[in-house]
Amino acid sequence: MTGRTGAVRTGVWRVMAGNPLRFVLSSWPWRSIAFLVTGPLIAAAWLAVVAGLLFAGVALAPVVVGLVLLALIPVSAAGYAVVERRRLRWLDPRPAPTPHRAPSRPGFRHWLGFRLRETATWRELGYALLSTLLTAVDVVVPFFLIVGSTVAAGAPVMARKGDPIVFGPNVTADSQAESWTVAVAGVAMFLVGLYAMTALAGARAALARALLVRPVEEELVEVRASRARMADAFEAERRRIERDLHDGAQQRLTGLIMTLGLAELSAGEPGTGGDGTGGGAERELIGKARAEARAALQELRDLVRGIHPSVLTDRGLSAAVASLAERSPVPVDVDADLPRRPPESLESAAYFVIAEALANVAKHSGASRARVTVRLTGAALVLEVQDDGGGGANPSGGTGLQGLADRVAVHDGTLRVSSPPGGPTILRVEMPCVS
Repeated sequence: MTGRTGAVRTGVWRVMAGNPLRFVLSSWPWRSIAFLVTGPLIAAAWLAVVAGLLFAGVALAPVVVGLVLLALIPVSAAGYAVVERRRLRWLDPRPAPTPHRAPSRPGFRHWLGFRLRETATWRELGYALLSTLLTAVDVVVPFFLIVGSTVAAGAPVMARKGDPIVFGPNVTADSQAESWTVAVAGVAMFLVGLYAMTALAGARAALARALLVRPVEEELVEVRASRARMADAFEAERRRIERDLHDGAQQRLTGLIMTLGLAELSAGEPGTGGDGTGGGAERELIGKARAEARAALQELRDLVRGIHPSVLTDRGLSAAVASLAERSPVPVDVDADLPRRPPESLESAAYFVIAEALANVAKHSGASRARVTVRLTGAALVLEVQDDGGGGANPSGGTGLQGLADRVAVHDGTLRVSSPPGGPTILRVEMPCVS
């Protein structure tokens, strides 16, 4: 219950445990009283709806409509829960998301069956029934505390009029002195009552959050699953773009280069030409076009490699990291030990983390050498990039470390950087790997 009632504890309970005068003068007691006294009104409205559904359902039981109305009784608690989640804001400022899921198919019949199968529906029904039983406490406690303390505080006025003040069968206040004693006790009872009502409201709010609000842990699991699905979809799209560029644009450019080569040959030697005139100029123009096509092909290959390198798909992470090391302007030693291939999305994330880290080494570190270590140990993929540069790498300094951390976080991984001034810089990444 700690996670679910944290806001109430840091709100209601923190103020209650502080300065009594500050608590009395704050809005917490009055919000708590409003929370308690409005609860029975909402419960009465829900009971009226349930009574109507029950009466109509029993009356129409011989036909299908009656059965549907009876089935709507537990679902009607969802409306009760919506109001209760909104009332929680009076005492608990945290968001109160609904625990219900969206039906997978449209239509009333499917919606009703889906809601009846949900655990959240029956939790809400249980809360509605329990809350209805507790409404007596919600009304009686504020009523007796407020009325009793008010009557006691007014004892001196009543004593001045000469009216005897009776508190129970054997307790009376006949004199002015006794009435002032009763008044002081009434004020004390009022202050204690404010604490009691606020504590009761806090407990009721905690109960509502426990039964009506989606747990934080469940939200985190859903967010992680959604983030993993997005990462997988993004990776699949990267592979599709790489494949389309490789099989489409690259092949067309290769064919264009070959055609230009044949045209250059057919133009003849400089000064002669295929038809005996102007061959040198034609050959020169064709040669320039061929060179431009080659440059475009190389840029396209670099682009494809940046989107998703084919060596990673064909030969795995070890070969892909070795390819990165060969193209790095800073000499890189590679030590990769992978007894098996990680999942595709994890393998791709590891590749681009190493690629970005090596790019940072070349741009910012001033290093003369770097080393990349890749290990698959237990249930984790461990990457380490070390350089002998000047150090001082700062995640907020625009060196791309925050982007690396975000990429690693998608896979529930961790990124640690050790970069004291003067170096060396060590970047270590650990990502869970279950295949």
